Amino acid sequence: MLIRRELPEDEAGITEVHAEAFAPFYPGSHPVEPGLVVRLRNSDAWLPRLSLVAVVDGAVVGHVCCTRGALLPGGYPALGLGPLGVRERHKRSGVGSALMHAVLGAADALDEPLVVLLGHPEYYPRFGFRPAADLGIEPQDPEWAPAFQARPLTSHRPELRGRFEYAQPFSEL
Repeated sequence: MLIRRELPEDEAGITEVHAEAFAPFYPGSHPVEPGLVVRLRNSDAWLPRLSLVAVVDGAVVGHVCCTRGALLPGGYPALGLGPLGVRERHKRSGVGSALMHAVLGAADALDEPLVVLLGHPEYYPRFGFRPAADLGIEPQDPEWAPAFQARPLTSHRPELRGRFEYAQPFSEL
């Protein structure tokens, strides 16, 4: 398995990854995540250096991205992680973990201070995430609080607090 930055020729594979990975959550319907990635890619919040793919035998089998968000008031920069998707036959084989470690390492190397996500509270703590409230960070929607998590990186500062605002395409879901 190779983890690398997304290339233009990976876009169709990324769409397929998210369509397959999120299909179980949308019985009888189409997942929103493939379209979300396209909208994020076309927004000013897109960070190409933080859109990573997992490749096995030349095929994209996983994808993760982080986009620019902000802590309000103050507009402090922070990253929103997601979506993270892995093809069904590659789940539980380390692809998701490899993508998480790679994107967090890349974000840290770029001096990003903080990554937030809305995700399973039992999965993401293994990557250093904890309840965002522990860091003084609130979700846009209070109902998200149980699954809203944050991961401070090396350049994190205690004054980075407030309500996290995801990139605009998330609001269009």
